[in-house]
Order: sequence, then structure tokens, then C-alpha cells
Amino acid sequence: MINNKINISLLTALISGVLLTSCSEKYTTEVKDGITIISNQDGATLGYSAESGVTILAQDRYAFKDLNKNGTLDNYEDWRLPVTERAKDLAGKMSLEDIAGLMLYSSHQSIPGSSRGFGSSNYGGKPFSESGAIASDLSDEQKKFLTEDHLRHVLITSVESPVTAAQWNNNAQAFAEGLYLGIPVNTSSDPRHGSDSYAEFNAGAGGAISMWPGTLGIAASFDPALMKQFGEIGSKEYRALGIATALSPQIDLATEPRWSRFDGTMGEDPNLATDMARAYVDGFQSTDGGDWGMQSVNAMVKHWPGGGPEEGGRDGHFGYGAYAVYPGKNIKDHMQPFTEGAFKLNGPTKKAAAVMPYYTISDGEGENVANGYNKYLITDVLRGKYGYDGVLCTDWGITRDVSAIDKFEGKPWGVETMSEAERHYKAIAAGMDQFGGNNAMGPVLDAYKMGVAEHGEEAIRERFEASAVRLLTNIFRVGLFENPYLDVSETEKIVGNSEFMKAGFDAQLKSIVMLKNQNKTLPIASKKKVYVPQRYVAPSTNWWGITTPEKTVDAFNMEVVAKYFDVVETPEEADFALVGIYSPNGGVGYDRADLEKGGNGYVPISLQYSTYTADTAREVSLAGGSPLEDFTNRTYKGKTVNTINTADMQLVNDTKAKMGDKPVIVSVKVGKPMIFSEIEGSAAAIVVHMGVQDQALMEIITGAKEPSALLPFQMPADMLTVEAQFEDVPRDMKAYTDADGNSYDFAFGLNWSGVIDDARVKNYK
Repeated sequence: MINNKINISLLTALISGVLLTSCSEKYTTEVKDGITIISNQDGATLGYSAESGVTILAQDRYAFKDLNKNGTLDNYEDWRLPVTERAKDLAGKMSLEDIAGLMLYSSHQSIPGSSRGFGSSNYGGKPFSESGAIASDLSDEQKKFLTEDHLRHVLITSVESPVTAAQWNNNAQAFAEGLYLGIPVNTSSDPRHGSDSYAEFNAGAGGAISMWPGTLGIAASFDPALMKQFGEIGSKEYRALGIATALSPQIDLATEPRWSRFDGTMGEDPNLATDMARAYVDGFQSTDGGDWGMQSVNAMVKHWPGGGPEEGGRDGHFGYGAYAVYPGKNIKDHMQPFTEGAFKLNGPTKKAAAVMPYYTISDGEGENVANGYNKYLITDVLRGKYGYDGVLCTDWGITRDVSAIDKFEGKPWGVETMSEAERHYKAIAAGMDQFGGNNAMGPVLDAYKMGVAEHGEEAIRERFEASAVRLLTNIFRVGLFENPYLDVSETEKIVGNSEFMKAGFDAQLKSIVMLKNQNKTLPIASKKKVYVPQRYVAPSTNWWGITTPEKTVDAFNMEVVAKYFDVVETPEEADFALVGIYSPNGGVGYDRADLEKGGNGYVPISLQYSTYTADTAREVSLAGGSPLEDFTNRTYKGKTVNTINTADMQLVNDTKAKMGDKPVIVSVKVGKPMIFSEIEGSAAAIVVHMGVQDQALMEIITGAKEPSALLPFQMPADMLTVEAQFEDVPRDMKAYTDADGNSYDFAFGLNWSGVIDDARVKNYK
């Protein structure tokens, strides 16, 4: 009898539990640091701020955020629905001002904002240093563009620390969430994983963010799997910083060796660049190898249709570099990393989320206007022929005015005489969705009015909504509408953790190319005596007009060098010398002094250290013409230039003279191809890199690690072959051959056994 009563009681309890469970909500709630986190059973995790006014709607026992605060579950708030359906629903609810703001991408924002100069900001009407604000506070300018201009895409540059970045993200998201419709901020970044050469690596240590070689260095590994690993780790760190869009990768084919942005590419070979581009985007966009998710980062590949073939190597940030040219009729190779790489991913995200055209006018390809205004290249080719349906964002500042051919101002190439509003309208008509570096919605609203006058209200509203749907899709699929908030303690654990730092350091080791190793000079046993001469750095002025005075510096972190070798003060004491230099800095291809002396301002860009005269350059440039000039021939034939860092050549050769028969090891940080004939004879061994920690170099030089990287581009024999090559054609130069008979050609590299001839070489060369 007692047992029966017990059994009945148990049965009653079980039934009650089942009924209670079946009737209870399918979510749990937790509050931390003012953020409410709601976990839906087998569904989305939500996060919202107590300050934003957002409440929770319950439907079918699941929780949803009432972002527009109307007490009703709208389709765009329903995380169960397909992303496209949600984006269309929200776009239809948005005012013209909302859509115009969505089409803006902010100017560069540092956190905190600097007190003066580029990127300066105010806090309560005062510079940061005088305001009493903390680093993670929103600036006055940020509050303005989020509210008055309805902007939701923010580009961040420097941040005080990962913790500050995470706190700023939470502040920005709470601020935006409290505004009508509750559209979250989509924060982006240019590449930020570069290596600090002087930093010391410790396998157990972390850092502000993991350090990797640049993409050109990873390309030197000839290993797409390594590039994908970088993307997977980079995406985790980006999301922990609040970054959901990467303004990368730069997949321009580097067929013009003089181009100043050569070092941001993946090399000059279309097949290698294609495989690397695909791997990078797959790594960034897929969450743990799967589909879109909370670790995904939208990749904005750049720069369509390939920014590499700048005439004479001059860059499109300035009017003197406005033209890309195709003497080899070879625009197809430049499109390949996009069409066959970034648009044909191995992973389920299928294609890159966004594309940025370059500043340049692609000469002879449709109308002679910058790519962001070129309807043929945007609508006919990119959208039409290749079926690309993602976001198209202009490069930064193409709609702003410019006052001179060499001013770092706006970049409205081919449309200089138009008004700012007319430029916006022309870009929209060409097929663009978004304007990089524009904080104000006024010109977008003016462009809308122009569209109404030409096509009618219904048609232009439909066109604007199409852009809004694309832009919203990228925000929805990375989960920002559900939970844009960060756990600051988790950010501290993720960004720059020891595992990620080690992966980056290993990649650095795989990116160092050994070009010369005469008589097996390398490796050199540790604790040998080394002489390391200091390097002279000449005064220079960068793009932003900031001047760096001359100085003499240690070429390496001498504390790191001292852990591997016995550092001595004189060549006489040394067993060998270690010389650290940079590849030649041969200028930008324009000199106002030449213009003031009666020339056209155009001068050569040199890839050699010694003085260069362009006797074999073109008599007549392939392209030219600007309202800022009264001529079209941009030839520099017969003109002479001096390289800024000639002292690097002198340092190598002088050190060899001092060392006599003792070996000189040369380490070159290369930003672009260079002429080796001026220094190769003085070097017993040469290693080149594209940005690594000095410690990685020491690991190679001592033999702790064997070099394995290959050149992802050619090293030219001389400037004659540079002048003769076509800007748009890869691998068309005569490569330099050294004293050992080795040709510094694409896919060349040495290991301890000699010339590397493995599966990578066979696959790509």
C-alpha cells in the first residue's frame, strides 16, 4: 500500500513537471553589466541594453526584441525568418532618411578620438584630454552622425586597448538601439594584424592582437590553408573587438612593380592570388567552418576591377595616379581573384559580402570615370556578367572636392566638375550602394531628389530600398540584430591570446624567403659574434603631410639579437655582420618642384637605390587628362630621381668592405620588387620578408627553423625591364640572376638543401 502511494506520488510529480515544462517559456534571462542576455532554447541568443528602451516580446514561448518598440513582433524582429525576408521587411519600414544614413560609411574613427589633426574629436565640446571623458565614450561627432545622419556603418582605426574597444562597442550599440527601429552599428576595420618587428615573442604570452605577416607575406607561403587559418583567427578577434566587417582583403593583382600599395596584395600571379583570396574570405566569413554566425565577419574585397595596373606605378589616392592602364589588354587576370576566388568560396557563405571599387579610372573600360562611377564595370560587368548581388561600397572620399593634382583630399577622378550631390547620384546610377568616408546624409537626399526628377518617386524609392536590403542583409546575417553586445571579460581572453599569437608567429616563419645562401653561410650557430650596424633613416613626408626627421636607428631589436648571438661593437671583433635594410623607396611618381621648373610634374618611380634616369620610358603616356591640368601627356622620359633610402645600399656595401672575407647577412623588408644588383655581391646570404618580428628572422638565421617561403612576385634584373613591362601583365619582367646563378623569379626560394622545388612550385609556376 505504501509502495503504491509512493508510485502514485512520483507519477503525479512527473506529470506535473511535464505540464510545467511544456507550458513554460523556452528561454532564460541573465543580466550582466547593464546588458540583458536571453538564451532561447535551440534558438537565437539575444542581448539588449537596459538604457535603450527595448523590451522583450514572447511568442510561441520564445523571446524576441521589440526593436521599434511598437508592442508587435515585426518580421524583421523575428530571428526564425530567413535573413532576406527580414531585410526586405525592415527596408520597407525605413524612412528615406533612414536609408540615406544606412548608405553612409563613416570617416576614420579612433577610440578615443585624437585632440587635433586627422581624426580629431570632441567630447562635450572639448578635446578628449580636457573633457573628463573616458576612452570608451562616444564622441560628439559620433553621436551626431548616429542620430542626425542616421549613419550605422562605422570605420574604426586605432583603439586604446581591446577592453576599450569592447566597451565602446557596447556604448555605441546601446545608443543606436535606443533610436527608432533599433538598427545596430556595423563596425569595420582596415587590416590590423600586422607585426611589430621589435616585439618579443613568448609562446605563453599574449598581446593587443595576434601578429601576422601581411597578406603578401602569407602569400609567400604559397599555402592557402595558412591564409584561411589567419581568417579564422582574425574573425574571432575582430568579433571580440566588436568588428563585424573587414575592409579587406586587398586582392588587387600586383602586376605593376612600382605601385606603392604592392605590399598589401597577394602577389602578381592570378592563380595564387585567386586561391589566397578564396581562403581569406572563407576564413573570415564562416563561423567555425560553417555558415554565417556570431563569429562571422563580412569581407569587403577590394579593389574592383583590380587596382594593380596604375600607369607608371602612381597611386590613385592622388590625381597624378588617377589612371589604370591595360597595354596588354589584360583586365581579365585582374578580375580573376574576384570572380574565381572571392565569388566562388569553398564554404557555405558562397561569396564575399561586399566589394569596393578602386579610385582609378580604368582607361578604355567604359566611360573614363573612376570605377565607383563606371556603370559599365559596376552594373554591366560586376552585377550583370558575374551576377554579384552583394554590397558595393565606394572607396573613401570619392565624392569630395579636390584642389590640386597632388593634394590628399577628395578623389573624384573623371567627375571633378560635378557637384557633390551629382557625384552621389552618378555613383548610385552606376550601381553603388554605399559611400565610404561620408558622414553626412544631405548629398544622398539630394541625389534622391535628382532620381525622382528623372525616374519618378516610385522607381527611385525602389532603387534605394534595393541598396538598403543588401546593406541590412550583411548586418542581419552576422547576428548583430540579435546580440551586438560584448562580454568585456571574454574580449580580454580572446584578443591576442597565446594560442593566436603562436599561430601568427608560426606564419611569420613561413613567410621569410631566403634568396641567397652562398657556400651555405646559413644557418649560423647561435652565440657567434655579430656586428650589427645602425641604419640611417632620411627625412621624409608621408601622404598626410606628416614629416619624419632624419634619424639613426638600430636595425633590429638588439635585446632579441643578443639572445641569439654575442653582439660586438666593431667588425674586427665579429664572426659575421647582420645588416637590416628596406627595399628602395623611389618616390610617388610626381614632384611639384618639376612642375614649378616648367615640367609636367611627372617623374619616374625607381626600384633601385642609386640615382635613376628614365631614358627608356614612354615618349607619350598611355592615359592622361584632368581639369586640374592643361595637358594630357604624363610622360617622365629622360627625368632623374633619387631614392630616399640610398643609405641602405651604402650600408650593405660599406659593411662588406669593413668585414673583408667574413660573411655579411642581409635582411630586407620588402614593400615591392627591387633591383638586387646594387647589393647582392656584398651579401653572403639574403633573406627578405614582408613584415615579421625580428625574433622570427633570428629563428631562421640560426637554423632553429628552416626557410620555406617562395617569392610571390618577380625581382627585376634592372630598371630597363621595369620600364618595358606592361602594367597589367603578370610575370613579364626579366628576373635578376645572382652570383650563384639563381634567378629571383616568381616561386623562387631556398631552403638548407638549395632551390625549393616542391608541389607548391609545380602547382603555381
